[in-house]
Amino acid sequence: MKRQLRWIIFMLCASLCVCQAQSTASTDDETDTVVRPTGIHKRKHTTQSAKRSRAHKRAADSSDEEKTPEPALTPAIPTQPSDPNRVPNTRANSVMVVDARTGQILYEKNADQSRPAASTQKLLTALVVAETGYLDRQVTVQPIDTLAEPVKLNIRPGETYQRIDLLRALLVKSPNDVARCLARDNAGGVDAFAEKMNAKAQQLGAVHSHFLNPNGLPIPGQYSTARDLAMIARAAYANPTIRSIVCLPQLVFRYATGRTRELENTNKVLKRLPYCNGMKTGYTEAAGHCLIASGSRPGRDIIVVVLGDTKSGVWADAASLLSWGLWL
Repeated sequence: MKRQLRWIIFMLCASLCVCQAQSTASTDDETDTVVRPTGIHKRKHTTQSAKRSRAHKRAADSSDEEKTPEPALTPAIPTQPSDPNRVPNTRANSVMVVDARTGQILYEKNADQSRPAASTQKLLTALVVAETGYLDRQVTVQPIDTLAEPVKLNIRPGETYQRIDLLRALLVKSPNDVARCLARDNAGGVDAFAEKMNAKAQQLGAVHSHFLNPNGLPIPGQYSTARDLAMIARAAYANPTIRSIVCLPQLVFRYATGRTRELENTNKVLKRLPYCNGMKTGYTEAAGHCLIASGSRPGRDIIVVVLGDTKSGVWADAASLLSWGLWL
């Protein structure tokens, strides 16, 4: 009897354990679908579906990016043009592409059309200053030097700078007050310096140009052509001082007060294309967007002049022509 009673008690205990285990298992299953304290549903059977959904979203986002790419220069990387025999289409009014070493004309478009050159003529300003020499000499800013708008470095009367520092600022950031300061220091005044600019242009063969100031700001009777600017650019490219400056993506300018300012090069092609190594930008309403760009690869040096272009087109046109000319 006692043995039977113990057996019954044993069976009851075993049944209770089984029920407890089933109850616990059921609770764990339910926790897969209940809301966690973080507010996230834990559903194991929907994990793959969620992954597929996220993957689909990423694919959709990628597709949207491909449909609306961020505007970029063309070409964006230094690769050989798909058709070297085909000159890239350009929107500029005047274009000139020459071999920087030999002067051979590779392509021209309205190259003899008289146009304002804007700040691209600062290459000639820099050339006159660089060839005069004594670039370590000090220059004291005069009140008349500051009478230039709109782009200024804000150098102040009485401040003193080395010529080379002003020349670097001129070619990298293109401030008009610096151009006036260098011109006045070099020739005694802007008018006298313009005479030196014209004499140098004539010497280089740029006989269809006339310059009246060192910075390219609009003034009646001042003009140039893509062909003439290409001649001037070749001479500037051959000058080691100018060549060492126009390739700088940025530089730090130290004011006479000790304050420093980082100057970013205005030439966007220089920053985006590894084979571009200079030269000078320009813009006024009359001139449109202008750029003289140079590029180099083993055995080849090219200069591109683009005048009267659009704001975005000037970079793409110059980049395309550089690539075409270098791999021609």
